[in-house]
Amino acid sequence: MTLNEALAAQPSRSRGRAFAEDDRGPRGPRDAFQRDRDRIIHSVAFRRLRHKTQVFVAPDGDHFRVRLTHSLEVAQIGRTMARALGLNEDLTEALCLGHDLGHPPFGHGGEEALQRSLSAAGGFDHNGHTLRLVTALENPYPTFDGLNLSWEVLEGLAKHNGPVAAPNWALKEADDDYDLELCSWPSLEAQIAAIADDIAYDNHDIDDGLRSGVLKLDQLLELPLVRAWWGEIEARHPGLDSARKQKALIRDGIGTMVGDVLAETRRRVREAGVDTLDEVRAAGQQLAGFSDEMKEAERALKRHLYAHLYDHDALRPIRIEAQRIVSDLARYFIANPDSLPEGWQRGESENARLRGIGDYIAGMTDRFAISRHEALIGPVSLPEKF
Repeated sequence: MTLNEALAAQPSRSRGRAFAEDDRGPRGPRDAFQRDRDRIIHSVAFRRLRHKTQVFVAPDGDHFRVRLTHSLEVAQIGRTMARALGLNEDLTEALCLGHDLGHPPFGHGGEEALQRSLSAAGGFDHNGHTLRLVTALENPYPTFDGLNLSWEVLEGLAKHNGPVAAPNWALKEADDDYDLELCSWPSLEAQIAAIADDIAYDNHDIDDGLRSGVLKLDQLLELPLVRAWWGEIEARHPGLDSARKQKALIRDGIGTMVGDVLAETRRRVREAGVDTLDEVRAAGQQLAGFSDEMKEAERALKRHLYAHLYDHDALRPIRIEAQRIVSDLARYFIANPDSLPEGWQRGESENARLRGIGDYIAGMTDRFAISRHEALIGPVSLPEKF
């Protein structure tokens, strides 16, 4: 069952773009949200995601996920849910593809290191940096900086996780330039993109964790949610070998979570009595999400992944070394600003100088950060595995 079509974002009713564009050149038969999606896909920042950490730093295995493959998987899940609910699939896909553009090298570990290094200039936040990239740093167009995305895409990128009461400096700059109404809830498309991200990394991190051998199946099966999925697979396929059951586990996990979100979202929308997109934004609550039962089970799964995968003894020294690389690079460029490439040297103020350093480092891929460290500072000691 789809929702009331008035709840879906419509490109024909978009609030527009910050800069007027000359449309005399060839554009093809695309609406505003389709063009936004394509601008994200064709951006330099999107291409760099293929060499940025998802879970494993600079992975040597071809089968482990990176930020790019994660973003594609989020988009597939998000688009599926948008279609089932009758929401705008192109807006949902654009938000899913763009949600991680601002990640620095080495994932959340790199982000923590950059946040500490730039604390004197307001720190660093990957979501704020995503907005900075698409509004200022990407520059493929002749008459303005940024990708000039529609208001609806900028709104969704800024607050897909909900209202933002205290925006970081980068997000505040974007909001000051083009009011994104940060204190309201975003569109249902943005809310679906956020929950698609959770579904993707919960299940695909299980897949990568089991594949690596860091995550242990017997420990994972201690979780009632996972044990139930496993039991259903065994009932459907008695005698199936464990490797194939593990692959089925990921599919069942995604399918079960997606089904839960669709049912719960329909229930919340019905009970909230919202009839328009403006009412969605003014609802004062998240309308797309897990049921209470699934939310608790998913939180338990996340706690397990943090304890047994993300913070595992085998990965902790790798994360520490990755953070050292980022911290060393920041210290080096702070001490030697003239060594920054042309275009990244911002001398208007101390804040601008530090933020230019942050922009440069955040744009690095894992392997480029490693090579810069080796060339400018010294060797790194990341192990070959992971």
